[in-house]
Amino acid sequence: MTNLATNLVDTTAREGHRPAVQLDDLVLSYADFDDRSARVAGWLSGRGVGRGDRVGIMLPNVIEFAVFYYGTLRSGATVVPMNPLLKSREVQHYLGDSGSSLVFASTSAVDQASIGAARAGTTCVRVDSAFIEEIAAYPASRDVVPRDDDDTAVILYTSGTTGTPKGAELTHANMRTNAAVTARALLALSPDDVVMGCLPLFHSFGQTCGLNAAVLAGACVTLMPRFDAAAALQVIERDRVTVFEGVPTMYAAMLNAGGGAADTSSLRICVSGGAALPVEVLRGFAETFGAPILEGYGLSETSPVASFNRLGNAKPGSIGYAIDGVEMRVVDGLGGDLPAGEIGEIAIRGHNVMKGYWQRPDATADVIRDGWFHTGDLGTKDRDGFFYIVDRKKDLIIRGGFNVYPREIEEVLYEHPAVLEAAVIGLPHPTHGEEVGAAVALCPGSVTSSDELRDYVKERVAAYKYPRHVWLVDALPKGPTGKILKREIVVPAGVGS
Repeated sequence: MTNLATNLVDTTAREGHRPAVQLDDLVLSYADFDDRSARVAGWLSGRGVGRGDRVGIMLPNVIEFAVFYYGTLRSGATVVPMNPLLKSREVQHYLGDSGSSLVFASTSAVDQASIGAARAGTTCVRVDSAFIEEIAAYPASRDVVPRDDDDTAVILYTSGTTGTPKGAELTHANMRTNAAVTARALLALSPDDVVMGCLPLFHSFGQTCGLNAAVLAGACVTLMPRFDAAAALQVIERDRVTVFEGVPTMYAAMLNAGGGAADTSSLRICVSGGAALPVEVLRGFAETFGAPILEGYGLSETSPVASFNRLGNAKPGSIGYAIDGVEMRVVDGLGGDLPAGEIGEIAIRGHNVMKGYWQRPDATADVIRDGWFHTGDLGTKDRDGFFYIVDRKKDLIIRGGFNVYPREIEEVLYEHPAVLEAAVIGLPHPTHGEEVGAAVALCPGSVTSSDELRDYVKERVAAYKYPRHVWLVDALPKGPTGKILKREIVVPAGVGS
């Protein structure tokens, strides 16, 4: 029966003098962080917000996100993290669906937030310098409101790739335990570590593996409101970052920036998640920067970490094996276990699986069956227990009755020296059902043609797999974490018809 915010109070008692959160020259110690969160809790309590109420936080990666996140939890309320780039229509859905009492919005997001909040019947609070000063002077509420393990700490809205975004309810036990396993068993964090905070804090990856794991261990998080490869490398050098957490596109961009861009010798470990990490990027990064990348796997619905490679026990191309307290299986369409090497759906059971989708019992029942969360991801398991993601179920391309897994083709494209990013998608075809297409962004200064790339893949895969249609783009569309959004790829006129 422990509120997630208790981690901050406990760490402050041990490490109050140490830096907790940093944004360039602004550094907050654990004592200051704890004090400010207590004042946010007092401010919320003074407005009648408390145990079980929902509070939206629509802020970028700034120190105030961490303060308002822990202050909200401390008050007993539930956090509804929101991308500050959301438009008013989306804000209305998040706030209206969750029944949020109010939303804290940054100055850059407040225009859209206030419109959406008004339509949802919710109060919008502008987080500007004047409001930050008001909070700093507000009487602190030192107590942490007790919450049960199964009480909801965070409602994370899914990306909505299969319809209207649904709110995944992550409990205090979900978030607490996942952060603890990440901090201790996976990353071995200590108060001497500096964790790079360029993953969005409104996303589960950034929250659990970045902010919450660091708070538990007494480490420092150095924030970047917006990722830029060259700037990130400079921050690593400036702040002596020891742990970098990112998505594959971030690693590809830093690799493209080059090893001479900054001194990265402080890096102890790098973590990749959110999408499949091309093996060529993994190897190239390790060679260039001298730091290993360990790939893990999870979803918003699993708090998020479910599996991870470990130092000294990792396999390139794998998402590792299940973390402590979590079970993973590869199952067929009837939920039966498949033998090693066979492709099926990955199912997960353990302390990390969400309570369910907020007020969506039917949607919850669709994905959680007999205690197992069915991910919608296709994968395999080898004889050593390591798992491999093949693709999203919905991304599978069926060409003339043959299964084509986009990730396999993307791995080949990434081996071409001119390729920076690649995404393989299915295109409608009158006789084959689907045809294979590939959108490719080139490294700056590189020159190649669509025909050359098509022939490059054709030489390396079975005839039914290679992309008949390849087109070059300036950049691929990405979501807030930097994950490539295949559903937003524009197919040029005449392609696939």
